[in-house]
Amino acid sequence: MWHKVSPISFRIPLVKTWKSSWYADKKDYAKSAVADIQMRDFLKKELNGKLVWDIRLYRGQEEVTVDIFTAKPAMVNGKEGEGVAELVKKLEKKFGLKFSVNVKEIKKPEINATLVADSVARQIEKRMPYKRVIKMAISRAMEKGAKWVKVIAGGRLNWVEIARRETYKDGNIPTQTIRADIDYATDRAETVYGTIGIKVWIYKWQVFKKK
Repeated sequence: MWHKVSPISFRIPLVKTWKSSWYADKKDYAKSAVADIQMRDFLKKELNGKLVWDIRLYRGQEEVTVDIFTAKPAMVNGKEGEGVAELVKKLEKKFGLKFSVNVKEIKKPEINATLVADSVARQIEKRMPYKRVIKMAISRAMEKGAKWVKVIAGGRLNWVEIARRETYKDGNIPTQTIRADIDYATDRAETVYGTIGIKVWIYKWQVFKKK
């Protein structure tokens, strides 16, 4: 018997880190966990379509710090930081806490699994040929330095009657090597003929501890 494990959780805390950082007592843990999920869902809705790769939350005693990683910071910041200020107001009004938002830029969006999965899903929704879209995404990632890329698409591909799953990959990957930095993400393309699921694995490099 074998079990499916997320490549990200499998590498915590040796290569990857937690997306939320805070401490709570046993009595307040469930409440804090639910609030954390609600904050993340709220931010995803507000930042939809702005090429956001990751959202990390750091909760302190006085305020909550939000780090937003995006390929285009200008889309989140807006003119003279108006976008961030408006986002902070909405967060404080929604959750009744003090927030601080930091926007950080991603240098290579082509090798970020979340952005690749989102790009593939949005193009499939526009009825573009899924094979060409996936192969172009894989080729761009390999050109930008990725060592291995795998994309799985499942659903009514090409709008046929029977759903199926197809896998496309390029390169080699040490799947059981914990020090291998593997980015993983999923997304969904909501088409007229049904939902098409997208899974993306991108192997970037190996991480070694500094002496």
